[in-house]
Amino acid sequence: MVLLTPDLEKTYSNSEATTFEPAHTPARIGVAVERTMSIRSIRDNLSPAAARIPVEFTKAISIIVDTREDARGVSTRPGSEISEKKSKEAMKDIAALDWHTISTSTLFQHLSVSPSAGLDAPQAARRLSTYGSNNISPPPRNMLKKVLEWLFGGFGTLLLGASLLCFIAWKPLGSPPLASNLALAVVLLIVLLLQTIFNAWQDFSISRIMSSIQNLLPSNVTVIRNSAQVNIVSEQLVPGDVVVVAMGMKIPADLRMIECTGDCMFDRSILTGESEPVPATVDKTDDNFLETKNIALQGTHCTSGSGKGVVVQTGDLTVFGRIATLSSQTSGHLTTLQREIFRLVLFIASIAALVAILIVILWAAWLRRAFPNFINVPNLLTDVVSVVVGFLPTGLPIALTISMAKVAGTLSKHKVLCKSLSIVETLGAVNVLCSDKTGTLTQNCMHVENVAVYDLELDLTELRDRLMSGGKAAEAPSDQSDLSTKLSESETARENLAQLGAVAGICNAAAFAAEQNEKPLEVREIIGDATDSAILRFAESIAPVEASLTAWQEVHKVNFNSKTKYMLKLSKLSSAYVAADPRPAPIASWDDFSPNDYLLTVKGAPEVLFPRCSYVLAPGGGEPFRLSPDILERIVSLQDSWAAQGRRVLVLARKVIREEEISKHAKMGSQTFAELVNDLTEDLVIVGLVGLVDPLREDIVDTVRVCRGAGIRFFVVTGDHPATAVAISAQAGIVSDVSKIHHFSDLDPKLPVESIPPYVPVAEDDDDPRPMKGIVVTGSDMTKFTGSQLDQLCTYDEIVFARTTPEQKLFIVRAFQTRDCIVAMTGDGVNDSASLRVADCGIAMGSGSDVAREAADMVLLDSFGSIVVALEYGRLVYDNLKKTCLYLLPAGSFSELMPILVNIFLGVPQMLSNLQMILICVATDIAPALSLCMEQPESGLLRRRPRNVKTDHLVDWRLLLHAYGFLGVLESLCAMSMSFWYLQRQGVPFSELVFQFGNWPTLTTEDLYRAQSVYFFTLVIMQWGNLLSTRCRKFSIFQHTPAKNWYLVPAMICALVVAIFFSYIPFFQNAFLTRGIPAEHYFIPVAFGAALLFLDETRKYFVRRNPRGVAWLAW
Repeated sequence: MVLLTPDLEKTYSNSEATTFEPAHTPARIGVAVERTMSIRSIRDNLSPAAARIPVEFTKAISIIVDTREDARGVSTRPGSEISEKKSKEAMKDIAALDWHTISTSTLFQHLSVSPSAGLDAPQAARRLSTYGSNNISPPPRNMLKKVLEWLFGGFGTLLLGASLLCFIAWKPLGSPPLASNLALAVVLLIVLLLQTIFNAWQDFSISRIMSSIQNLLPSNVTVIRNSAQVNIVSEQLVPGDVVVVAMGMKIPADLRMIECTGDCMFDRSILTGESEPVPATVDKTDDNFLETKNIALQGTHCTSGSGKGVVVQTGDLTVFGRIATLSSQTSGHLTTLQREIFRLVLFIASIAALVAILIVILWAAWLRRAFPNFINVPNLLTDVVSVVVGFLPTGLPIALTISMAKVAGTLSKHKVLCKSLSIVETLGAVNVLCSDKTGTLTQNCMHVENVAVYDLELDLTELRDRLMSGGKAAEAPSDQSDLSTKLSESETARENLAQLGAVAGICNAAAFAAEQNEKPLEVREIIGDATDSAILRFAESIAPVEASLTAWQEVHKVNFNSKTKYMLKLSKLSSAYVAADPRPAPIASWDDFSPNDYLLTVKGAPEVLFPRCSYVLAPGGGEPFRLSPDILERIVSLQDSWAAQGRRVLVLARKVIREEEISKHAKMGSQTFAELVNDLTEDLVIVGLVGLVDPLREDIVDTVRVCRGAGIRFFVVTGDHPATAVAISAQAGIVSDVSKIHHFSDLDPKLPVESIPPYVPVAEDDDDPRPMKGIVVTGSDMTKFTGSQLDQLCTYDEIVFARTTPEQKLFIVRAFQTRDCIVAMTGDGVNDSASLRVADCGIAMGSGSDVAREAADMVLLDSFGSIVVALEYGRLVYDNLKKTCLYLLPAGSFSELMPILVNIFLGVPQMLSNLQMILICVATDIAPALSLCMEQPESGLLRRRPRNVKTDHLVDWRLLLHAYGFLGVLESLCAMSMSFWYLQRQGVPFSELVFQFGNWPTLTTEDLYRAQSVYFFTLVIMQWGNLLSTRCRKFSIFQHTPAKNWYLVPAMICALVVAIFFSYIPFFQNAFLTRGIPAEHYFIPVAFGAALLFLDETRKYFVRRNPRGVAWLAW
């Protein structure tokens, strides 16, 4: 540590001073890190997110490959090696840290900071200038590795191997060496070079796109500066800053905890792999900096509770920073799109390999013996190379990259941030969407609509009127026993009603931002979650909250979380306040309260707190009523009534705890003290109920309608009351008919599993949509599920899961995944993080917690409605890639294979040269294929059912039938006919070529080269018709006009220009053996292309008229 004074703040450099040396405190250099955990073991336990960088760096995007830990057990942890020297240095540096061993007073002295006032602005500015921003330096790029990836990525290895074979066919096997073989080898190398350049360009360009949008997700932190809480960007943190830690927060720097609630816990799994959260303490629990619980390490998460910590290390000097600089990323599991691409390439490569093997076998077993002068070894090698290279859709990787780049730009404009671009396609395949309610369906802008004391229901205006009409407080009596007689009846009623505001203000984790007192209450900024903010605003409207907080000194606090579903605060009367008012609100005249007693205030879910309550406040004044079953039934009835209107209902309760009930041996802040307070949380007095309203997002109804029209089941998974959840779901359109909704009791536990029909999705385009079935189940119901009941549940169209825990949310996701569903989960809270990780596509809201945004694959920065854009583009990417494959296969593989097969089996000349095959694959087909990536969505794209990832593949038998049996056959026959017709006109009839196997005396090489060029140009021009027909799957060209894609015509012209370029320039004519063609051979293929388009339009017409009857015609 370094002693910092206002006048002098010593510098610690990134290279030499890796620790602060405290004045008068020896550094604990000898602490044995390896005693429990070495730096290497921590590095090995880093999750991929950790390896990528903490806080603001975790918003950095990985392109296409998802590097998070796969929720289904596929480990993607980095396995990079750390040099022994660097590892030892890191161990020594961390072992020398001793911030955890010194007292808090010494900590404040060394960092020149006040825990209540924080740093002042000049201090913070100086330290920021001295220490730099709180960033972790990105690891250096391994350029050699990058270049190798660019060179051999995609089909690079295959191209290099094919080029080497061609060189071998030229020399030494060539006798004499043929220039065409050399030209083919050189062309393949040029293609490899161009692919490398393109890979480098797309890597750079997409990285630039990602860099431009990653700042859309700022990482803010609340600190105390100038005696006020302020929000700053985490990059501006400096040593000495006092950070306010809240549940769901990602720790932005290494903090020494100076204050924490009893339930404050940190998830360190990102660093240590520990599955259970670690409780926080103020005092050290271990000499090891990595093991002690009074240090909150950067990159970890606060999973419950709250507290304050002082920044002791920032940037590269944090433990996270030291480890991250020694780590590197590795690839993760394959997404659905990557699996489809891999499956396609494997399928095509297998066919190409089988054909190549077949050619070699036929040559070796038949042709070499029967016709020894027909095909020699060099020609055999070039034929094999042509088959293999020609068969592969070389343009597909480029098309995929262009599609992803387009998606990145479009989604960033709609404020959709993807950590992995290919996850968008996964979203396009989603058929189950599980959504949290608060902050996702609703605006997360709550306000208190109603309150109730016992069965007295009031709106806020009525409550304020009753409090005002109570008159002035009665004069304090001299005798405490006489108190009740000295107060008017209205005053006793007033003091009971006033307890609502007092308890709401005291038992609250939110706070008004600094310098907000002069603003109207409705617009004052509040730091805290939506629920606490709404209740705080309500409390302030009743009475100044500051007065209550000044009167009561916090002793112990348990923040609200999704498991306990309540917040608790234990307070003691401030010593300065005892003389001023020994009975501040919510203490009432009937309370037997002494200044040394404690006040326990609680706020939470009614069904959780009601069992702990024994009394209820009397709205008319006086002592509380005993909570009898009849009274409780009336309160629960009111709660259910509010919940059915979509309100969130919370109960406020309190209790006076006598001084003698708090054991002197229980140290405040200890686990024993927390357990004691928990045991005392009984016999509470119900102060009242508050009903909160959280309006639906403006676009949620349309969003739900579109999702359901797309065949996606839209479920609500929430911790709220079932009636509230169903009411909100009905308002959003998720539940069609509340009166017909089923419950857990409607699921037959004895129904045989085999008799349960599989779920059939319903989309807007379906001819006979069936009635929707809806059900609501609670978390307690889920604990009773049998296998049969779970199977029955999964067949419902509309499901509302209420009062769920984080573990149950996880169970829901996995239950549908095991039934072959692609599940998307949306959420914004800590309780959503586990299910966000497990879901096929985790979607967090930009306003949500750091934990949720870290766990998600996608973040919606603005409107929830932007998920519709992501859904559409997910399906569009898949559709356009399917069209690209269909365009590339007929000419790029089938029509290139036919000349070789006809040459081998029928003995005629090869009507398409090997070089021309390569030109089609890597030149003429590329621009039109890329133009298909720019296609706009077809009408009705979001009215179809989502694809079944198990059966609906990028290339299936229908697409192959269309590509080979329809397009490929037509193009091959037309091109072959044109070539032989040209030779017929040159005096070389077909009868003199067939079955001659190289004995073609009337055929000159010039005629052969020109006939091959005729075949080549016929394919290039007929591909125009293929392009115009393939761009629409079902719709006519008149319904989805070419005007929607202005890239089409330039791409068609580009393909022809490329063909002319290589066929008319003398250099290429000599090197590639290409030739120009007669004029008529330009126009006749145009007619062929038009005919092909007409035939496909006829096919689409019948598909639209009778989609089920001719389903085999639809690809």
